Amino acid sequence: MEYKIMLIEDDASIAKLLSSHIEKYGYKTFIVTDFDKILDKFIEINPHLVLLDINLPKYDGFYWCRKIRQVSTNPIILISARDGEMDQVMGIESGADDYITKPFYYDVVIAKIKSQLRRCFGAFALEASDERKVEIEGLTLYPERPELHFSGNSTVLTKKEAVLAEILMRMSPKAVSRDVLMEKLWDDQAFIDENTLNVTVSRLRKKLKVIGIDEALETVRGHGYRLNMTWRKN
Repeated sequence: MEYKIMLIEDDASIAKLLSSHIEKYGYKTFIVTDFDKILDKFIEINPHLVLLDINLPKYDGFYWCRKIRQVSTNPIILISARDGEMDQVMGIESGADDYITKPFYYDVVIAKIKSQLRRCFGAFALEASDERKVEIEGLTLYPERPELHFSGNSTVLTKKEAVLAEILMRMSPKAVSRDVLMEKLWDDQAFIDENTLNVTVSRLRKKLKVIGIDEALETVRGHGYRLNMTWRKN
């Protein structure tokens, strides 16, 4: 399979150099030049992965990340000269799967691209007929969609939220440490601030509340988190 990479970067020289390097690894790149019609271009190209700069004309990368997330769960990697904690948190909140700061090493970019493609489209990706589901106390997770269902209600998750939900559901009612969750959710923890995990947990809590599950995702002080569904039996 020839993977399609959509590159959204307003610095033409960086876009050209990055595109050239990526294509050395057998990927097909598409450089966006019309920054007013990014979503239209995404739908037209239907890429497997998006490299998205944050500093763009008119609307920033956070805005376009949210727009793309409305129509696709394919990987989005943000690229930015900003290295602040809040920028990374905003990236995760907007639905991004990873975050790379400038100046970057090309090998790091390639490694992150390979990692995200492997997660979504690799040899172990399941066919629709083999779709997995994880169930606990009436709560059902479909990791590959990714969706949560409960009592006739459903909500769509980001991939990180789905990974978090699956870990907590499989371990329930045991608590899972923050270190384990960080390791499972992000390959390279050196580039991820711990507050990013807090944000992902908070987003999953909100999604659970949408489908009628409140206060089940508990914080275990000094350790991590657990999913406690025993409230249904009270």
